[in-house]
This record gives sequence, C-alpha cells and structure tokens, in this order.
Amino acid sequence: MSGEIHEEHPFVPPENAREPIRRLRGRLAAPVTIVTAGDSDDRAGLTISSLMIAEGAPGMVTFLLGPTADLYDVLEQSGRFVVHLLESRHRALSDVFAARRPSPGGPFAGLDLDQTSWGPVISSIPNRAFCSVASLTEAGYSLLVAAMIDEVHIESLTDPLVYFRGHYRGLSE
Repeated sequence: MSGEIHEEHPFVPPENAREPIRRLRGRLAAPVTIVTAGDSDDRAGLTISSLMIAEGAPGMVTFLLGPTADLYDVLEQSGRFVVHLLESRHRALSDVFAARRPSPGGPFAGLDLDQTSWGPVISSIPNRAFCSVASLTEAGYSLLVAAMIDEVHIESLTDPLVYFRGHYRGLSE
C-alpha cells in the first residue's frame, strides 16, 4: 500500500457485477490528454483519454465527451480547442482537470497560460494540437467530437501518461 487506507476502492462493485462494455474499454491502454477551449472570460478544460488521431489532409482528432461536461458548452460556442499530450510528470495536473484533485480557483489557477484563438495553452505541456470542431454527434452515453487538426506543436516525448484499467501509468512502469 502506498499510504492509502484501502488497497482497493471501497465503493467499486465486484468485477462480475460491473458493466461489460466498460470493463472492455478499461482493457485498452489510452493516451491521457487535457483538452482546453474558450477565452479568458469563459474557458474550460478536461482530462480526456478516449482520443484518436487520423492522418490525412486535414488530419483529424476524435474523442468522447460527457454531455454534462463544462467543456461541451465551451466547444459548442467556440468551435475550437487545444489538445495537450501529457507526460508521466503531469499526473497531478491530469487529476486536477479530471476533478479528482482539488484546485482552489479552478483547474487553470496558477498555470502559465497563453491564450490563443483555439483556447488556452498550458505552457508547461509542449506537445499539442490546435483543432477546429467538424461535428458533435451522440455516441452511446457520450458525445463524439470530431475535429480538423489545424496546427501541431511537437517536442520530444519519451514517457507519455497512459490510462489503463482505472490507473495512470507511464511506459517505463
């Protein structure tokens, strides 16, 4: 145990009582990103791991978003957003944007931000894509966001943050 009270989450139902589709999805390793949108007056951000990139001209990004997320309203209004690719060192920040860790003043408080026409850029995360919404479609309990990738900023990334079976992991783990 790593300082936790319980070895397992006390409110998680036994494995045989869990929803099979959710269990299947949990067995897929997924990249961890933070998607931000809006301007300094009305902005939102959310940790997203249901993301896929499609090559092409233009390249596309798709991800699933809960319909009650604040990010949905801002995306619908602005039509643009920034995808930040996280590294293992960003675990705590990922928890803040997933609302799993408190952040007095909101998730953007204390961050070095650059405001762009696509939305706020978190300066400490160098790998990112700037995107324009192509469609928002209902998909199961979620909304499928499809967007064109307008611009990409790439730097070295050797230890990406990955989500697998309910936990963050780095490739070195």
